[in-house]
Amino acid sequence: MEPNALRDIIRSGLLSFPVTPFDAEDNFNAHAFAAHLEWLQPHPIAGLIVAGGTGEMFSLTPSEIIDVVKTAKQAQPNDPIIAGCGYGTKLACELAQGIEAADGDGILLLPHYLIGAPQDGIEAHIRAVCKSTNMGVIVYNRGQSVCSAETLARLADECPNLVGFKDGTGDIDTVKRITVNNGDRLAYIGGMPTHELFAQAYRGAGVDTYSSAVFNFVPETALKFHAAFQKGDDATCEAMLREFYYPFAKIRDRKTGYAVSAIKAGVALRGFETGPVRAPLTSLTEEEVEMMRTLIADYS
Repeated sequence: MEPNALRDIIRSGLLSFPVTPFDAEDNFNAHAFAAHLEWLQPHPIAGLIVAGGTGEMFSLTPSEIIDVVKTAKQAQPNDPIIAGCGYGTKLACELAQGIEAADGDGILLLPHYLIGAPQDGIEAHIRAVCKSTNMGVIVYNRGQSVCSAETLARLADECPNLVGFKDGTGDIDTVKRITVNNGDRLAYIGGMPTHELFAQAYRGAGVDTYSSAVFNFVPETALKFHAAFQKGDDATCEAMLREFYYPFAKIRDRKTGYAVSAIKAGVALRGFETGPVRAPLTSLTEEEVEMMRTLIADYS
């Protein structure tokens, strides 16, 4: 997909952030992944971000990421497939090329591996990845990889396939500077864990869409919230926050890493094979799974 076409599609609706299932031998379960995506397929979205944070990219091998992309492309051929990409610069470039060869439509560039870096180093990393592929690139500000407004503006001028910015830092000041400086040049995506909790605040900073993890197991609820968000229907958003999202966040916040684990538990409760999360994450306890079951009983 041509990068600017991807940018425009991203702006049009909610983005899905599917989990990556594993089998009993801890291998990627392509059959279960396809079955889950096919269940989600009737619900309209702007694109799939596979092997991302919710998809446990940090626990996948490069070859598994490519297999995830291929399976997603077969299961949902009509939706843009954006894949997580990251680690060190050379590996990220090779991974981007592999995703492109697998017919991926774009990449979400997650933080580089382990070490902190100065702005010129982060800039060089993003530039190298952009130049390694023809696909659209979305920069994800999170963890140790935080791009300043000035850095991102230079990169957007230099790299025509840099088409999006996603934020997971909560730094509204930087987000606002980025949206003001780049205008319509980029698509802007909210990327906080369970971003519905932050969506209204980010809207004021110029971020008009986001990726939803709960879409994995309550797609109609996620779309209802997104529709209300787009209309500026804050009363509906706030009612849904009280009734569903804050109770979900209470479960999610019981242990570090549950922003992924609780989503996987929700998918399993819908009847799909997911397998456990991979170490270093841990799965919900039986008590917590029952809490999730009670929460989602009245939601589709």
